[in-house]
Amino acid sequence: MSQGPTAPGQDLAGRLVELVTALRSKGIPAGTSETVDAAAVIEVLGLSDRAQLREGLAAALVRRGGQRDVFDMTFDIYFPAGVGTPHAALDTDEDFDVEDLRDLLAQALAENDLRTLDQVAEIAVDLLGQVGTPATPSGAFSAYQTLERLRPQTLVMQALQQRGQGAGGQGQGEGSGQGSGGRFTDRLERDEIRQNVERFRAMVASEARRRTAEIRGREVVTRHAVRTGSDRIDFLSASKQQLEELARTVKPLSRKLATRLAARRRKASRGRIDIRRTLRRSMSTGGVPMHPVLAKPHPSRPELVLLCDVSGSVSGFSSFTMHLVQALSSQFSKVRVFAFINAMDEVTDMVKEGSDDLAARIARDAHITKWHTSSDYGEAFADFHADHMSAIGPRTAVLILGDARNNNQDPNLGALHDISQRARRTFWLNPEASMRWGLGDSVAPLYAEVVEMHECCNVDQLTRFITRLLPV
Repeated sequence: MSQGPTAPGQDLAGRLVELVTALRSKGIPAGTSETVDAAAVIEVLGLSDRAQLREGLAAALVRRGGQRDVFDMTFDIYFPAGVGTPHAALDTDEDFDVEDLRDLLAQALAENDLRTLDQVAEIAVDLLGQVGTPATPSGAFSAYQTLERLRPQTLVMQALQQRGQGAGGQGQGEGSGQGSGGRFTDRLERDEIRQNVERFRAMVASEARRRTAEIRGREVVTRHAVRTGSDRIDFLSASKQQLEELARTVKPLSRKLATRLAARRRKASRGRIDIRRTLRRSMSTGGVPMHPVLAKPHPSRPELVLLCDVSGSVSGFSSFTMHLVQALSSQFSKVRVFAFINAMDEVTDMVKEGSDDLAARIARDAHITKWHTSSDYGEAFADFHADHMSAIGPRTAVLILGDARNNNQDPNLGALHDISQRARRTFWLNPEASMRWGLGDSVAPLYAEVVEMHECCNVDQLTRFITRLLPV
């Protein structure tokens, strides 16, 4: 396998532009200035140290949290460690089989040998990962197929035994029954081996993407095999693992948004132009307003009320937004949260307690359904109108979270209109793409005539809404 971050004769400038284009397609906003910085990084660092080059380009091109994994996957495709079949696979004997590979992998896990793990990953993809049959290969390599055949997760105990044998019986004189210290050490070793298993899985995935990119093309592999950044994950299609990843971004995201909201509040507190007094003062300058007069500011933090649909796949979006708003609670004088499926109930205390599985707790402890379990926005709005209108005042901003799919029930536009009229501002955040509004049982267009509705499919769109439109 030819070594180096680019193939022989590759136009380096062209490769860098391709990398930036691929990153942009995955939601990393690298522009002209970042590309110029990246070119300067390559000029200074050179290509001799690939790890150093990776860190330098990441510093130049990655600007937001949750994007580093995307950058690393894309970097490995456009600046691979080598080209063609790796030397480790070429040097393997013809009679080398899966069991030999598993033994080698267990030994590398036991010895914490990352270099050998990388070589085993290269051999495994070449030996087990080719999709199709030897007679009719498909021209692609599969990390999933490789890992299913190799089953590295089953080697943890074997690696632990080999590590124990390698210790040469050390510590036998310290007592045959291991105390808490010995059990703690065993747990640390087991965790280390499991972490190495995860590193190995990542190595296999990277090698499979590299081999496939050489055959299918870098653009195709980037489009289908590189995931988007966490800020572009669609709330409605996110897996449980992706939702957990999003949950980990709440605190750092809230700190950044709090800074932006505070800046908006400082700017707004300077006051607006008092037209009447400005025109009166301009009489001394022939009607030219040379000295604008600012109205006296009345600084106050708004109140916030959330009405959250927690049914089905929408619950992931609602839970994330509830956690985020709670983390931003210092930016508002009061925050109250209500959840519903077809009945409305206040869940402010549950949100404040910060439960990890908030949706499950709300479903268990809150009164959010009646005689059926299908979404009914009209019935929920009626409940709020009857029991909770006192939560809204002239300083209150109301946020409604939901996909507006009403299961062909009465939308109750009147109740929503009364809620909107009572509040200072009312916004509807819809996690469904706007092209789907009005299809099937969606009544989003009807509700959009009453309140201002915004598409909010991912964290990026939610962030833009909070920093630009949320009242401060």
